[in-house]
Amino acid sequence: MRIIFISSECTPFIKTGGLADVVGTLPPALAKLGLGITVIIPKYSRIPQEYREKMEHIAEFYVAMGWRSQYVGVDRLIMNGITYYFADNEYYFKQDYVYTSGDFETERFCWFCRAAMEIMSRLDIVPDVLHLNDWQTGIIPMLLTEQYRSDPRWARVKTLLTIHNLRYQGLMNPLLVNDMLGVGQNALERSEYYCNFNALKAGIIYADMISTVSPTYAEEIKTPMYGETLDGLLRTKDICGILNGIDISSYNPWNDKALASRYSKNSLTGKKKCKRALQEQLGLNIDEDIPLIAIISRLTNQKGLDLFEMVIPGLMDLGAQIVVLGMGDEHFEQRFSAMQAANSERFCFRAEMNDTLARRIYAGSDIFLMPSAFEPCGLSQLFALRYGSVPVVRETGGLADSVVPYNRFTRKGNGFSFRNYSADELYNVSKYAIELYNNDKIAWQELMIMGMSCDFSWKRSAGLYRDLYFKICS
Repeated sequence: MRIIFISSECTPFIKTGGLADVVGTLPPALAKLGLGITVIIPKYSRIPQEYREKMEHIAEFYVAMGWRSQYVGVDRLIMNGITYYFADNEYYFKQDYVYTSGDFETERFCWFCRAAMEIMSRLDIVPDVLHLNDWQTGIIPMLLTEQYRSDPRWARVKTLLTIHNLRYQGLMNPLLVNDMLGVGQNALERSEYYCNFNALKAGIIYADMISTVSPTYAEEIKTPMYGETLDGLLRTKDICGILNGIDISSYNPWNDKALASRYSKNSLTGKKKCKRALQEQLGLNIDEDIPLIAIISRLTNQKGLDLFEMVIPGLMDLGAQIVVLGMGDEHFEQRFSAMQAANSERFCFRAEMNDTLARRIYAGSDIFLMPSAFEPCGLSQLFALRYGSVPVVRETGGLADSVVPYNRFTRKGNGFSFRNYSADELYNVSKYAIELYNNDKIAWQELMIMGMSCDFSWKRSAGLYRDLYFKICS
């Protein structure tokens, strides 16, 4: 069976968030199951030179985009058994950013969706299943249904649309969409959203199957609270929730070269060395016994940082050190910078995207906070568990599916959680975690080991995706 992933991001080439991690790590896991896997993404100027110089230019042609005739270059790179195609057009993707807004963003991804379809047609690599990801590829099921089905090669092709984050839907000017793609009034009306064209809605309507990145999120988005105004439509669809996995060979504290010392669930000594090294690097008081709390996140309210902001003083009163790594809303960046200036030996904020530092924080921290308002899956809690940093999370989306609350009577669980979106609940459960850390070292070590023993590799989830592909095609 041939599967083609189409996405706006894919590690190690281009990344702004978890979408890239999934599209970069799921295909190799599927290839190990015997599926033929191909990936198509735009050729951004930000793709590192080490990969650009290995690409082979294999085709070029022009596509009609309304009155425009736009260039499509096709570069190919085969790596780790996966074939990657890069859709090249410098007018749309030479900029130093990955995403923008307005009519130019509409043009960019209308072009990309058309280019992807034409690349597959002209290279004769039409698959059994198109695995599409988020709004940037939501137009493709519509193009397939409205324009490509008459070609016998496309007659039996099925589409799976994975929603990584329902909040981002790709609202576009419908006149511009029709001008560029010529999809017709019926398609525009079906995908209408408050006088806009909604690219994600189009994908939901036209795709053969919808999936999300965790079972809980698949049910949450059918409700008004989490449905981002599309809950009514989503309740009419068959939605499959499959929890994301991580690359456990890359994220492994036993062989991670970013760390000051290696360690494992069977030999935890090195974790204290990692904590000391992190404290030294960030200018915190060096104390291996003080609880060190970490957040690695985009700085937005979605991530529960408004709750976190309210409990910072209380957590420091409990004796904790706090490390925050991330970029985002100006309010949070200013607030956390001010906290660091006033408490530099106990609070550290780094406004950057730094994978090496992130790995050191996972390894050096004791407690990892994710008090998200909603979380389709979340990968940070999986990385934290892998590195023995005990997560404190709100029970939503993939956080609820991956973090089992600790039970002090049975001594089972791998973290701590709270249900309501409340600063009081976040503080109380964090206080409970800090008290256990301070007062019962044996229980805390058991908790770390249980987390590090969890299998969040792609092995199980890849099998579920394989079964889903065959179900769609049956």
